[in-house]
Amino acid sequence: MASLKRRKVGRTDLEVTELGLGGAPMGGFRANISDADAVALTDAAYDAGVRYFDTSPFYGYGRSELRMGAALRNKPRDSYVLSTKIGRILHAMRPGEKPPADFRENGLPGFAPVFDYTYDGVMRSLEHSHLRLGIARIDIALVHDVDFWTIKDRAILDQRFKTVMDSGFKALDELRRAGVIGAIGVGINEADTSLRFIQAGDFDCMLLAGRYTLLEQGALDAFLPECVKRNVSVILGGPYNSGILTGGVKPGATHDYVAAAPALIEKAQKIEAVCRRHGVELGAAAMQFPLFHPALCAVIPGALSAAEVKQNVERMSVRIPSDLWSELKREKLLDPAAPTPN
Repeated sequence: MASLKRRKVGRTDLEVTELGLGGAPMGGFRANISDADAVALTDAAYDAGVRYFDTSPFYGYGRSELRMGAALRNKPRDSYVLSTKIGRILHAMRPGEKPPADFRENGLPGFAPVFDYTYDGVMRSLEHSHLRLGIARIDIALVHDVDFWTIKDRAILDQRFKTVMDSGFKALDELRRAGVIGAIGVGINEADTSLRFIQAGDFDCMLLAGRYTLLEQGALDAFLPECVKRNVSVILGGPYNSGILTGGVKPGATHDYVAAAPALIEKAQKIEAVCRRHGVELGAAAMQFPLFHPALCAVIPGALSAAEVKQNVERMSVRIPSDLWSELKREKLLDPAAPTPN
């Protein structure tokens, strides 16, 4: 078993391993995988020393929670930290009802999501998550997808933000104060909206997808300093920026789940060239870089197989010379303010 370091989550008593497992792919986010393969990759992560697992009702419309729960529910409950999300209630579709336009065919058959960020919606969502997971305790509850990247409409974003802070947040805070949940936070794709949340309420952590990576460091400007100031921990989802930083960068590589723009391809190729000069795989540098920032507590790449899990674990232990980071900064490929070992 790997010896993965642990970090505290904000001001809570929770500790997570620096490497976690993101549950989106096992819900069919990138490709279809079987129930058995999903359980096997979760088992592989646990056996390799990973002790933080993240899922959501939205991933596969319930499938990710079902699969992750199947793998974790027979493991000692105090041995791992589990997070899931609120914001969508899954309901069984009535005869003749059509699924939403964005419904993924690999989602859990017969169920469709409805947005609900109210007090009652939070309580109902978590109750449903407990039942799908088959696990009596959820450690971290995260508000999911209240960002422009997901919603594409500022008016609706503002409305949902208000609903969260006026209603849903009260439920989360109540559960935290009662000790039912160990930490509360937000899981979104934007640093500026994450900043808006931590300035509006008392959150323990933020799950930020993709905005502080080896390719882009926009979160450095205001969000990460505010997290340090408030002792809010950051969990980084998508450390590979959805694929472009896994290595072997070429046209067609994905960034934010679509084909990357030529300028991003060129930048990623230059970063990879620096890594090669220092004998380091791009993926290893991408995994380790975010954790140099004091606000970070974990990176949580997803995986489609036990082999991908093993690769992620191995990348965490690669020794990277400090000169690599120096060269990236000299070549203006990395923000000079980004914390690095040099």
